Amino acid sequence: MEINKIQYKKPFYPIRKSLRNHLNKYVQNVDLPIDYGDLLNYTDLIPVVDSEGNDTLWYSVLYNQNDLEHFQKELTRLYHLLVGSGRDNPYLKIGSIEFCSFGNSKPFRIKIVNEINDNYDFFYIKRADSSRIFGLELEDIFSPDKVSFLVGKDTVLEQHIVGIPVDEFILRNKDVKIENRLRFAKEFVKFNERCFTRLLGDMRAYNFVVEIIQDFDNVQYRLRAIDFDQQSYEGRKSIYLPQYYKENIELVNLASELLSKRIAEQYIREERLAMKKRFSANKARTKSILNCMRKSRISSPENIIQLSNELAKHHDDPRFTQLTNMGDVLTLHLENQLGIVIY
Repeated sequence: MEINKIQYKKPFYPIRKSLRNHLNKYVQNVDLPIDYGDLLNYTDLIPVVDSEGNDTLWYSVLYNQNDLEHFQKELTRLYHLLVGSGRDNPYLKIGSIEFCSFGNSKPFRIKIVNEINDNYDFFYIKRADSSRIFGLELEDIFSPDKVSFLVGKDTVLEQHIVGIPVDEFILRNKDVKIENRLRFAKEFVKFNERCFTRLLGDMRAYNFVVEIIQDFDNVQYRLRAIDFDQQSYEGRKSIYLPQYYKENIELVNLASELLSKRIAEQYIREERLAMKKRFSANKARTKSILNCMRKSRISSPENIIQLSNELAKHHDDPRFTQLTNMGDVLTLHLENQLGIVIY
């Protein structure tokens, strides 16, 4: 089953007071020295190509000298705020500022370089949007990995998530049997379940990465989402299942080859249990963010009706058909998936 017609031009939904209060309590809602809009005052854009001359959809951003000097200082301050490093490191400098016009968030990617050893890191500056904030919070709560982000008035900062984009990983290993293929198949099954359980959509191969971990004499894999724009927005249930995207067909085929239905269901149960434990460890925070979602508009009435009807059939639970808010839909879906009572 192939999925298409995802709403790439999804509306931006403003951050409401209840979500600001949640961020103040559980994350960080801070006054930033510069914001997303400041970085839009560039003088020119130069396309960035890869080592083979292919377009990357990123552009190097050029600024006038005064702005560039200002950004050198303030962007390093933002990085210190994001990583929580305490005192400023005077040896950090901005290596590059790049802009991507593809997709909804149109991010700036900032490269931070340590002048002493040439080590570098990245972080992203994006327009603040309720959908993205909800997605980041739910990822931090329900995934096995932590995500670091800060929110200003109209801006969100995100720390770089290390890994190889899965579409690139697939291309690199075309016709090659990767090491520990069974572990990779298992991880895809679990990733698929995590995305569906917390209703994170559009997990095509270029929207999540594979982290490769050497474990004694073996290789382990971790799949991690890197794009959270499509949190609980679309109406079709299948959009929240990575297994239905044509871009992920290589992963689907691998799982089908190596895992029986019984084994795959065992891994699904394991992941649901792990998410249930994460909920139990973060009950107050989870209730708070879901309560914010229930008070926010993050989808269209048509999408809410469609998803409610499809989930009512999936769970055999007619209560979904009475819901008119995507936050309520996600709450009831989580209760069904994980066997928990949230409110």
